[in-house]
Amino acid sequence: MNAFELYNPTKLVFGAGKVQQLGQLVKPYGTRILLVYGGGSIKRSGLYDEVMAQLQTIGATVHELSGIEPNPRLSTVNKGIAICREAKIEFVLAVGGGSVLDAAKAIAAGALYEGDVWDFTVQKAVIQAALPIGTVLTLAATGSEMNGNAVISDWDNKLKRGLGSKLVYPKFSILDPKLTFTVPQDQTVNGIVDIMSHVFEQYFTHTQDIPLQSRFAESVLLTVIDNGEKALANGSDYEARANLLLAGTYALNGTLPIGIVSDWATHGIEHEVSAIYDIAHGAGLAIIFPNWMKHVYKEGVERFVQFATRVWGIDPTGKTDDEIALAGIEATRAYFTRIGAPATLGELGIGGDQLDRMAEEAVRFGPIGSFKKLNKDDVKAILQSSL
Repeated sequence: MNAFELYNPTKLVFGAGKVQQLGQLVKPYGTRILLVYGGGSIKRSGLYDEVMAQLQTIGATVHELSGIEPNPRLSTVNKGIAICREAKIEFVLAVGGGSVLDAAKAIAAGALYEGDVWDFTVQKAVIQAALPIGTVLTLAATGSEMNGNAVISDWDNKLKRGLGSKLVYPKFSILDPKLTFTVPQDQTVNGIVDIMSHVFEQYFTHTQDIPLQSRFAESVLLTVIDNGEKALANGSDYEARANLLLAGTYALNGTLPIGIVSDWATHGIEHEVSAIYDIAHGAGLAIIFPNWMKHVYKEGVERFVQFATRVWGIDPTGKTDDEIALAGIEATRAYFTRIGAPATLGELGIGGDQLDRMAEEAVRFGPIGSFKKLNKDDVKAILQSSL
């Protein structure tokens, strides 16, 4: 195990009806609020009215930015930054799923930066200040509610990049499982894949002597595998939705990777696909991750054997390590297929004409990943096998 520091200042407020605490949670940070949300589902569900009622209790002046895209766009983020500057916004409140939260983080950082917020994504600048942020989460997926990371897209140039800082951790995040009851099946599926993929990125490591971290990660995976199918069978199953929601948070709140070297190559590859084709992040990960696994497993077959036996219950009797590892990878693909996730890019209408560009962009800043360092040819091979 490596030396590490663990930092997470976000206050997690979990449970049914916790939106009723929103006003008091926001109050210490000011009353000039930017409310950020997506396509209108929060109005149809009544959540918008609840949020506005809570903000009225503290006499807030609320400015709104709606229409945040599933892959939040730089142009939309810039609209939010402009509102913050013009209205002297004191607090950014994100109500929605991970894309809304990501946009809010970028807005919060960009509002206090004189340059282009895109600078933070291309290593041209480091976030030095940000407006405070709070979130009301409506989807179990990205874990953005309890970390300092965000991903935004420059749609004009077909680029998708991340930014991060301790300064954009939410001050608080409200997680009410009931708010996820009305999430459509496809979004629930994508969320399940996203959560599991976050765990994969941190589980497949060469760091030795990490029994606790391994068990943490495996428990999150087993929880998602079990409760994901329950939530898909009955969207109003409170316990299943609650377990999924908390698993999504713990998958990416900094707990799993303590003392280890994580990978993150697959996310980098998927970002290049969705930057061009605007597909759902979880759908892209469902396609690419098993192919990444097949491409790299020989770099640390014992880790894949552990994954296969502990997570998928593969019986190792009479099998070689390679056979056990491959059985675990096939079990992963089978689960994704069973819950309705796509298995090929072709299913999403994506062909091979942009493979070179995507591979080049994925390694623009050098080889990616740590389990196996991937160069352009590696990335292209993984994408080719994903067609």
